[in-house]
Amino acid sequence: MQSDPRVLLADIDQAGADIESFVEGMDTEAYAVNVLVQAAVERKFEIIGEAVNRLSKLHPDLAERIPQVRKIVNFRNVLAHGYDHVVPELVWDYAQNHLPQLRETVRSMISDLESTKD
Repeated sequence: MQSDPRVLLADIDQAGADIESFVEGMDTEAYAVNVLVQAAVERKFEIIGEAVNRLSKLHPDLAERIPQVRKIVNFRNVLAHGYDHVVPELVWDYAQNHLPQLRETVRSMISDLESTKD
């Protein structure tokens, strides 16, 4: 299990960048009918949720800087275990309205860690 917070944060940021790339140029309706993109986006949100969960267990002081940590982990759990309850419009909302702030926070945290590195 990865324990370096910089790696976990980089994983979150990369998965977020991938999501943004996958949905570029799409709207809600296009996303809702494209099962391939839905599957890719959901997988990347699972990665984000797992990395946030590990960060919260291994580095709780850092994880508390991430807004709505518990909500992110719970969202991952719904995607991973409640596949039959996943609503494409909700995933789209997360990608459009929550992911940009998460990435901004994570990039700031990475920068802070790099500047305090030995």
